[in-house]
Amino acid sequence: MAKLYFHYSSMNAGKSTALLQADHNYFERGMNSLLFTARLDDREGVGVISSRIGIKKGALTFEKGDQLFTIIEGEQQRTGLDCVLIDEAQFLTREQVMQLNRVVDELGIPVLTYGIRTDFQGEVFEGSKFLMGWADEIKEIKTVCHCGKKATMNARVNKDGRMETDGEQIEIGGNERYISLCRRCFYSGNTGLG
Repeated sequence: MAKLYFHYSSMNAGKSTALLQADHNYFERGMNSLLFTARLDDREGVGVISSRIGIKKGALTFEKGDQLFTIIEGEQQRTGLDCVLIDEAQFLTREQVMQLNRVVDELGIPVLTYGIRTDFQGEVFEGSKFLMGWADEIKEIKTVCHCGKKATMNARVNKDGRMETDGEQIEIGGNERYISLCRRCFYSGNTGLG
C-alpha cells in the first residue's frame, strides 16, 4: 500500500543523502523513481540534488503553482513509476501537498519527502506544516548541536558566526549561512562559532 512519508530534520542532518540512498535502492531493484527538488535551490545548479558527502543526481524542479499530480501522472503513463522522492519539501505549497496525497491515493505511488521543519526564526514552513498534518508516516532524521545535544533548530549566521534574527524566511544557503542548534543554544544565541 502506497503512503506519503515526511522525513524532516534541522539543517545538515543528511536528508539529501537519505533521499539519494532511497533512490539508489529502487534503482538496484530495477524500479523507476522520479526525483524533484525546489527550483529556487540552485547551490549546485538548478535541478540537482546534492549531498554534503559528494553524491549528486539530477531531478525535476518544482515551484509554486506547479501541478505535481499532473506531472507525476504523465510520467507514470510514460515510463511507469515505483516511487516519487522530493527534496527541499519545506518549499511545497499546501495545494502541492494535497496533490501528493492524490498521487498516493489515486495512482498508488509511494511519495517520500525530505525537508526541514522550521526556518531560522523557529517558524514552520508551509510545506512542512501540511506534510506534518497529512503524511501517513513522519520520521525525524537526527543531528547534533555543537554542545552535544540533539539539534532541532536552524540558525542563520553571518560571516562572523553570529545568529541573525531578522530577514526573509527563505534565503538559500549551506554551511556558510546555516547551522543546526539545540533549542537551548538557539535561544541563547550560542552558535559555537566564535
